[in-house]
Amino acid sequence: MENRFNKYFKFYLSSLFFFSYIYLSSKHDVGNDSTISEWLINYTGGFTKRGLIGQISIFVANYFESNLRDVVLIFQVSLVGIYLFLIYKLTLNLKTNKIIIFSLYTPIFLLYPIAEIEVLARKEVFIFCIFIFYMFLNTVIFQNFYKLFFLPITVLIWEPVIFYFLFFLATDIIKNNIEKVNKKFFLNLLYYAPAILIAFYIAFNPISTEGHDTMVDYLKKNFNENCYIACTFLKSKSSLYSQFEGNFKLYSFEVFFRYFLIIAIGFSPLVLLLKHSKLKNTKLFYFKYFNNLLPPISLMCIPVILLFAMGFDWGRWVNISYVFVIVLYIYLFKQNLIILNKTIYNLTIYKILDKKIIYIFVFVVFCFGWNPKTVITGDIATNPLWKIPYNASKIIFGFGSFRILQDAPISIWHKKYIE
Repeated sequence: MENRFNKYFKFYLSSLFFFSYIYLSSKHDVGNDSTISEWLINYTGGFTKRGLIGQISIFVANYFESNLRDVVLIFQVSLVGIYLFLIYKLTLNLKTNKIIIFSLYTPIFLLYPIAEIEVLARKEVFIFCIFIFYMFLNTVIFQNFYKLFFLPITVLIWEPVIFYFLFFLATDIIKNNIEKVNKKFFLNLLYYAPAILIAFYIAFNPISTEGHDTMVDYLKKNFNENCYIACTFLKSKSSLYSQFEGNFKLYSFEVFFRYFLIIAIGFSPLVLLLKHSKLKNTKLFYFKYFNNLLPPISLMCIPVILLFAMGFDWGRWVNISYVFVIVLYIYLFKQNLIILNKTIYNLTIYKILDKKIIYIFVFVVFCFGWNPKTVITGDIATNPLWKIPYNASKIIFGFGSFRILQDAPISIWHKKYIE
């Protein structure tokens, strides 16, 4: 099973990269693509959240006298490639079973940004790469340097990463065998301080109206770029209250029920793994109070509720949360730091999947039959197994293009995707 998994999963990752390249290449000139707008945020009008990557892109474009969007495209394709390669390295020679395979192919994981192209190559991919790199560090010195230097960078790239810092802390506890709250534990917390301070500074010091106007003028005069969607939100949703207020009118029973099902179904294979897994070292701080990994990992996700309350890209938040959980679990499992209880093989669902025809049918339907949409009000999308290659083939052979409103004002974008 390991050899077959490595072969097929490598093909799967290669296919995802191929489709990512096709989609990114096709949409990088679209006038109001959400991904591009986020990459255009920069510091020309003063310090602002998420401006680091945009400033670097501008520097490279000016230095090489290149088109800004072309520079962004190169960065995006490279970033997606690095991310998928790190996933490949993380899962290489992984001892798999049917539940693990389902947890890796679930449509809320790697398939999601390809199925929902507005999410493709958003800045959280930087965070995924930095977290996976952190998994590979085996010495305390390197870990501490990494937290001092790279965690502040992650906040400058995408400040909501602060809601996922507990996953970094959990990694510290497990890898360094921290068994109790002591001087060593509090010293470890200090290495998170610079990143946390930067996050608070960003939260309470939004860019001024004048600074935002300066940034807008710079983009227009130097690159003929309009500031839209994510770039515009720096001004229209600058205060903390406005972050929450924008979601109030979108809440409904339908929304909550839909996302309850998305999370329950999409996470179900991973939930089974967590419920039947426990750490080998049963004395570790925090984890020692639980009989399996499901409760402690679930509690680590509680801060993410604030992210759901602050933004309407709920499909993204589900995907981001899943990435952190699955990456942590796969690393621990592969490093033989956890015990997977054999009772998982006695589950009714596992016995049902022993029948090859049923296994293939359930696998295709579960993993490739649906995916969540990006925004809170979006319904469930269907059949990405067909739609992704079909739409890519239309782009390759010139028969189709993206149905995105070219150069539309932000109010129209709201009307199309939110209202």
